[in-house]
Amino acid sequence: MILVDTHTHLYSEQFDEDRSEVVKRAIELGVKKMFLPNIDRTSVSGMLALQNQFPENCFAMMGLHPTSVNENFQEELKFIKEQLESSDFCAIGEIGIDLYWDKSFLQQQQDAFRIQIDWAKQKNLPIVIHCRDSFDEIFEILDEKNDESLSGIFHCFTGNLVQAQKILNYGKFKLGIGGVVTYKNSTLGEVLKQVDSSHIVLETDSPYLAPVPHRGKRNESCYITHVAQKLSEIYETSIEDIANITTQNALEVFRI
Repeated sequence: MILVDTHTHLYSEQFDEDRSEVVKRAIELGVKKMFLPNIDRTSVSGMLALQNQFPENCFAMMGLHPTSVNENFQEELKFIKEQLESSDFCAIGEIGIDLYWDKSFLQQQQDAFRIQIDWAKQKNLPIVIHCRDSFDEIFEILDEKNDESLSGIFHCFTGNLVQAQKILNYGKFKLGIGGVVTYKNSTLGEVLKQVDSSHIVLETDSPYLAPVPHRGKRNESCYITHVAQKLSEIYETSIEDIANITTQNALEVFRI
């Protein structure tokens, strides 16, 4: 059984004491590929070091996270663009809009999102979208930018069925499903029962959003098996079937 974690921050400081062991533990449990979303200039060196250490398993993205967008975002984007020009990456991400923590830089977040979507089109790369309290704002920009060349993942999807259908109608986007689907109070499972499994990929967002039975603790990529198990119950199929489908979906998005 081969699994893919499409979104994991294994380079973050929460793994400084045991990073190699965490990656090896995931690989041993069948998580053969782990995709690393960038945050800003502070995360690049650690992310690339992890990719260099595990070149067959860890794959770096490049982008500016919306919570790192502020009045100096143009300078940050200049740095991100330089990285894109100097190395190969599997995606532009994670990018998007976050209105949960701070709404004061909405215009800058919108500008940064548009610019990075254009880079993805120019480089023929998928985008990985961070969308928190911002579906309407994200959809407004995607309505403007979407075409045959745009594809990607809505990371940490927790929306309703109407929002899921809107995303899938863009044509080349998958829903990233993580630990939230295992939570007792989550309604995501009911939404997914009406979404074909060909439209979903697995993710952990580690070290955040650990699934049950590890909720509240540090998340890691090997815990993706709990997400797959929950999805097997939702779709009334085997965990092996979920692994096969979601792995195929992930490799399709990242063109591997």
